[in-house]
Formats: sequence, C-alpha cells, structure tokens
Amino acid sequence: MPTFTQAVHYWLKLGFISFGGPAGQIAIMHKELVDKRRWISETHFLHALNFCMLLPGPEAQQLATYLGWRLHGAKGGLAAGALFVLPSMFILFGLSWLYMAGGHLPWLAAIFHGLLAAVIAVVAEAVLRIGKKALKSPTLWCLAALSFIAIYFFQISFVLIILAAALLGFIGNRLYPKQFPAGKGHGAAKEVAAAIELPPAPQASWSRAIRISALCLTLWWLPVFGIASWLGWSSTQAQQGLFFSKAALVTFGGAYAVLPYVAQQAVETHGWLSHPQMMSGLALAETTPGPLIMVLQFVGFVGGWQHPGVLSPLAGATLGALITTWVTFLPCFLFIFLGAPHIEKLGEQPRLSAALTAITAAVVGVILNLGVKFTTHALWPTSGGFDVFIVVLAVLAFIAMQRFKVGLMPVIGACATLGLLKQLLFG
Repeated sequence: MPTFTQAVHYWLKLGFISFGGPAGQIAIMHKELVDKRRWISETHFLHALNFCMLLPGPEAQQLATYLGWRLHGAKGGLAAGALFVLPSMFILFGLSWLYMAGGHLPWLAAIFHGLLAAVIAVVAEAVLRIGKKALKSPTLWCLAALSFIAIYFFQISFVLIILAAALLGFIGNRLYPKQFPAGKGHGAAKEVAAAIELPPAPQASWSRAIRISALCLTLWWLPVFGIASWLGWSSTQAQQGLFFSKAALVTFGGAYAVLPYVAQQAVETHGWLSHPQMMSGLALAETTPGPLIMVLQFVGFVGGWQHPGVLSPLAGATLGALITTWVTFLPCFLFIFLGAPHIEKLGEQPRLSAALTAITAAVVGVILNLGVKFTTHALWPTSGGFDVFIVVLAVLAFIAMQRFKVGLMPVIGACATLGLLKQLLFG
C-alpha cells in the first residue's frame, strides 16, 4: 500500500505530464498504476473508467479523483483531482495573460494566426476519430446528421440535443438494440499480476450522501453568490459562474462536446469573446497538460478581461478565470464522492451505455458544427478577404496527423512557427 506522500508525488507528476487528451491521460494512469506500480487491479480500473464515462465532465480527471479516493479516502481523492488540474491552470493563466496583454505585438499575433490552422485540423481529426468509434449503425449516423442540422441551422440548444439523444439511446436499446447498441466499455479485464489489497470501500448510505451533497453544493455555490453580492448578478463574473455551473452538468462526451455549447452561448449570446479568440483558446489548451476542458478557463479569463465592469481588466480576468475553473471542476468531486461506493457493484448497464453511445453520436454532429463555424470565421476574417494561408496550412496539418501520424504538439509548434515566418517574411 503506497503512503499518502508517495501518492501525492505521483499525482503531482501526472499533472505535469498529462498531455494527449483523455485517451493519453488514461493510458498513462493505466501503465503506471495497474501495470507498473500495481496499486490498482485491472478489473477495478476498468469498472471505475466505465463509471466515469457515464458522468458529465472530464473523465480522466474524475478517474484520477476516484483512484486517489480508493487509495487514501477523501484526502486522496482531493489531492489526485486537484493536482491533475492545478499545473495546467497556472500555465494556461500565464498564456492567457500573454495573449490578451501582448495581443498588439505583431510577432505574437502572427503565432496565434498560425495556430488557427492547427485548431481547424485538430477539430476535423476529432470529428473523424470520434465518428469512427461512435457511429455504429445507420440510425446513429442519422442522429449525428440531425444534431448538426439542429444546432447549425436552427440554433437548438446543445443541452436539448444531448437530452434528446440520451432518451433515444435509452429507449432505443430496448426496442431496437441493433440500431442503438450498448457500448462494450473498455473490454474484459485481464489480470496480469496481483495488485495490492485495498481496504474495504466505505458503504453507501443516505446520511453519507446528504453530508457530501451539502458540503459540495455549499462550496460550489458560495463563491458564485459571493461574487453576485459584491458585483451584482448582471456582472460578467457572476454570469460566468451561473453559465459554467450549468455547462458542468451537460459536458458528456469530453471537451469537444462542450465547446460548441460554450461557443453558442459565450460567443453568440453573451458576447464575452469572439470565435477567433475561442479558437486561440483551444490551441493554448491543447499545448498545456491536464484536461482539455481547461479551455473554459481561457473563456472566463478573456470574458472578464474584455468586460471587467468596475474592476481592472486583469482583476476582472483573474476573477473570471477562477470562478470558471471552480464551478467546472468542483462538481466532478461531488459526482465521484457520491458514486464511488457503487462503482465496484456497477457491472454492465446496457441501457445507460446505449444512452452514452447515442450522446456520443449526437456529439459528432455538434463537433462538426463547431468545426464549420470555426473554419468559416478563420477563412473569412472580419478584416475582409479570404485567408489562403490558413487553408493551405490547415490541410497540411490535417494530412500530417491523419496520413503520417504526426503528434499534436509538433503540429501545433509547426503551425505557430510558420505563422511567425509568414509575418517576418511578408509582413
């Protein structure tokens, strides 16, 4: 059994090396905790992962929170979940400040211009990657197409699309199981070596659930009400607290699923930032460790900077970034601590799995909407004209990732460098 100090050292290390999105982060944890250190058994790891896939929010961070809880109780869960996020939080805060404070510098603007091409390629690659895994039947293909039409042409809320997809998957699995198949989870467990023997998990009870809910809900909403009482409910930061609290409840399917919802609301409804700024934020979040959903912190930062109210731009941005990050991740602890005692008994839940499969299919259409909108704003900027440079660079970046399997970080670095070179050579 590892000591709490040993575990904290590992969770801190994970926070700094967790690149590669949820798939890469989960693979890192599996290799270290199951294969190498043998702190967790294969069966236990897979049960926990399947449970986290059913929850809204970043599944890799939630998995780390659960594994920390299982090893060392509440303090272990808090340490694992927090350290998974904190390194990226500070790194992205610095990059966000550089983006806003140094935006007038031609060389910096050129770098971010080049990053737009990388984002277009990354989103296109995400549509194909998720689509190949999710669209397992003709009905699911139709569901993806309908979700794109609903959000792109009719501006139907992302929340309603996700709820409708979940309901269709849940009911459809019973009536037409071939058209709404249950996901196969992450395979059958294959124990390769004995893991350490963990102490018995705490038993679920109503009193435990009430205590955890009361504590987490208080911590969740106290800062939001505090900001509202200080700056007013109409302030940008209070509105961000409300909006991202709602977003935390519907972020099924990973960060790419919630980005269209954020773009729809934060860009088009609230006007906190523009589509090009949203694209730049996604590029910055891709370059930092930790969950990709950290891009929401960038949205909070830029919205607070551009609409600070009575505060200075930096103070408004700092408060916006903090409240956004707080309400995005605190619900994850609530979900995990409430559900943790049930994970080992969860087993297979075909209807819930089918609902998740339908949600993921709908998310493919929603992500396509994101890509179309981002690409349109990048290729036809507000300054006028058509950006041929971005078209060529985006195509090359996409080919590099799809055909030659070039990693994400080299692609982002190359696009940023070429953007800078174009500025230096051609102005």
